[in-house]
Amino acid sequence: MKQKVVLLPLDERPCNYVFPQRIFKETDIEVVTCDLSILGQKKTPAKIDKLQAFLLKETRDAYGLVVSIDMLLYGGIVPSRLHHETEEALRKRLEVLRQIKKNNPKIKIFAFDLIMRCPQYSSSDEEPDYYAICGREIFLSGYLQNRVELGLATEEEHFRLNDIWEKIKPEYLQDFLHRRELNLKLNLASLDLVKENVIDFLIFPQDDASEFGYTAKDQTVIRKQITDGRLAFQVYMYPDADGVTNVLLSRMLLQVKGIRPLVYIRYLSPASPMQVPCLEDRYLDVSVRYQILASGALVATSASEADIVLLVASGGDKMETGPDKQHNPSRSITVLRNLVDGLEYAEYCIKTLKKPVMIADIAYLNGADLELVALLNKRGLLFELASYAGWNTAANSLGTCIPHGITTMLYGKTKSYYDFMVLRYLEDAMYCSIVRSLVTNQYLAERGYNYFYVAETDGVISQIVKEEIIKHAQIYLSELTGKYRINRCYMPWARMFEVGLDVEYLEKGN
Repeated sequence: MKQKVVLLPLDERPCNYVFPQRIFKETDIEVVTCDLSILGQKKTPAKIDKLQAFLLKETRDAYGLVVSIDMLLYGGIVPSRLHHETEEALRKRLEVLRQIKKNNPKIKIFAFDLIMRCPQYSSSDEEPDYYAICGREIFLSGYLQNRVELGLATEEEHFRLNDIWEKIKPEYLQDFLHRRELNLKLNLASLDLVKENVIDFLIFPQDDASEFGYTAKDQTVIRKQITDGRLAFQVYMYPDADGVTNVLLSRMLLQVKGIRPLVYIRYLSPASPMQVPCLEDRYLDVSVRYQILASGALVATSASEADIVLLVASGGDKMETGPDKQHNPSRSITVLRNLVDGLEYAEYCIKTLKKPVMIADIAYLNGADLELVALLNKRGLLFELASYAGWNTAANSLGTCIPHGITTMLYGKTKSYYDFMVLRYLEDAMYCSIVRSLVTNQYLAERGYNYFYVAETDGVISQIVKEEIIKHAQIYLSELTGKYRINRCYMPWARMFEVGLDVEYLEKGN
């Protein structure tokens, strides 16, 4: 009998709403989530009262709850950066978790609560309007001030900070910092619920992290509370956002099963574990180990003792800033790593050691490594893998790849496995690495659109995207020819950054 696990996702995008339901569809947990209609739409927050009613009703007989605090309090990830709520109102919303635990004392509550990000660029696409004017300056003000406070700033940085202050209108900075301060107070309120045994396990993910700045300062405050409370086993903090739901559902599933799989990590270069991926703030290996632990597994010291192998297919010593770099790859890709060695080892593990293998494709930010995908296709390994992901940040890809690999290890290659693998190859490789930039450069301007605006969720651009994905898949993914169908292609936020694909693997092909 399946155990009921209620899910309140981070937002309505497919990566947060659809991926978890697909990954865990044929497992020992039944993921029950709210109807898409009560979630928000990008900057429009979800209907909080209906979310609360959904949670109170569905958790009464549930085994577990995986809950996004940002959705619970603010109505989604983007509204968490825009709201004008009072501290009193937000704390009242958080009380729902206490009520859930009171109604069902045995329920396991796994939560995640983002530390508010501070993007390094000027854009109001997901931030307040003024961020388009001075977003870069707001980031630099925090970055340089943090370095000054730590005694690390150079004389030039001291002068630069004074110059930066003058470029930001005081009311803009006041609005930004007030919201940060309030959100931090609610981060700490979530931590209090761990101390009170209301929340059983909590992750503070860091979206768009940096070694210095406002987010780093907030991390320091939270980390001190974790340390002082001896809460390190119950509260994790590492880079991620859109992968955390999958990770927590994996942890919930493994608790239901009563097991902790061992994962062996394999890199492509001696320097790979020490690189700091784009938009993250720590060594790659530190984050990989956190992702494995948070998913409910443990790190193995050898492949022979492991239950499953994770091939981290990164660059040699750094992550490239985007898939467009593949036209002229750097030494990190061509010289400082050994991709063939990694793939030969993956095939050896699968065919000789009989170990499932996951591949986290993180050589490039926001897209797959086309050389890797082409080699997997040529070698006939696309569906030999337990999982594959390479769609966004390193953390997002790891947070997709590891949970999916764990479900494959437990349940084998189900229909859901094949559907999700096809989705990953079409989205991560074809859309993110080829079609997104192609459509942006060739089709938008003539229609009066741009990267951040394509007018419709289901429109002419989504139809063009679908056609281009199919066309390029014939070149790079010949193994898939005739074996899949795209039932729907759509642009969830009516922009080019993400795509929604309802895909189906056709078992016999037609």
